[in-house]
Amino acid sequence: MQRAASRDYSRHWSIEGTFPWFIQQSKPEIQNREISVRENYLRCVKGEKPYWMPAYFYESDTVWPDAIEEHPVPEVDGFDWWGVDWLMVDDINGMITKPGTRTISEISKWKDELQWPEILRVDFESDGKKMQRNLDPDRPHIYESVEGIFERLHEIIPFDETLLAFYEEPELLEDFFQRMADYKIETTEKVFKYYGQIDGVLYHDDWGTQRSGFFSNEMFRKQLMPSTSRYLKFVKDKGKFIELHSCGRNMQYVPEMIEMGIDMWTPQPNANDADFLYKTYGKQMTFTFSINIQPEWNEMDIRKAVREFVDQYGVNGRVMAWIMTDPVNVEKEKIARDELYHYSLEYYNKLYNRREGAKS
Repeated sequence: MQRAASRDYSRHWSIEGTFPWFIQQSKPEIQNREISVRENYLRCVKGEKPYWMPAYFYESDTVWPDAIEEHPVPEVDGFDWWGVDWLMVDDINGMITKPGTRTISEISKWKDELQWPEILRVDFESDGKKMQRNLDPDRPHIYESVEGIFERLHEIIPFDETLLAFYEEPELLEDFFQRMADYKIETTEKVFKYYGQIDGVLYHDDWGTQRSGFFSNEMFRKQLMPSTSRYLKFVKDKGKFIELHSCGRNMQYVPEMIEMGIDMWTPQPNANDADFLYKTYGKQMTFTFSINIQPEWNEMDIRKAVREFVDQYGVNGRVMAWIMTDPVNVEKEKIARDELYHYSLEYYNKLYNRREGAKS
């Protein structure tokens, strides 16, 4: 914590090529659209008749503060401001907690042993001024609130002990989650105050495995939902939208997501059924589904796949397209974005009986 309190946040701390560095970079200006990219994005999030289907991530800016040290800053092997030991895994270009790490001896002693970050000692103002220089005013600005209420618990103690606590220490666990909600509110308030225009919060908390959620819906509602709802209500009361990042096969929790006020979810593609989600909940919340551009596709193949995607998921006006190439191919992504914009613009003009160029 002393390191975070004394750090010069007027300078950039992310290492080139790491995930934070990548999402902190400026993006090219998007020109010649019917309405601002920001307004159209918000229309899609809220189900208010967008003009085109947004290209997810490309059409938004991410606010990832250096000054909130949920991971080591910069992202190299080391400790965050909770004292959790992290390792960089090159194959995924991301970090995991070091196996066996713990910052408290057991869950029953968290109130005595856990050292909470002293955020009043951190220079958020300098960090916010620095981050705003890379943000496009025409794009929506989304604060990425990582390491959620559940995730933080299994980072300070091993995962098996975390799951056992749901059965053995339910009241103590509820106290911990509510205190963690306080912390999330406190840090998010700093972002809203010092980082300029914030339109939404992308809340991270992984709730499942490849096969199902970690918890029954009953247990989710009893143990995790009260504290999570309180944090999300704070965000919504500030006029921001909420997007959820939650890895795992978490379709079972969509009713709870909607009840908590979550506007949008980007489900893990290889664990969830996009067609089921769209058909069942597509009028109640916004989803991001992926268009996976294959290496052998030519321009005609790419444009055809994009048109089919819009035809399949466009009618509710509540789907964004995450255009993905593997390996990364910038030119193919540009082709896909071009087709997505022009074809979905024509699609929505017809769907909403708009004249071309007319605003409604």
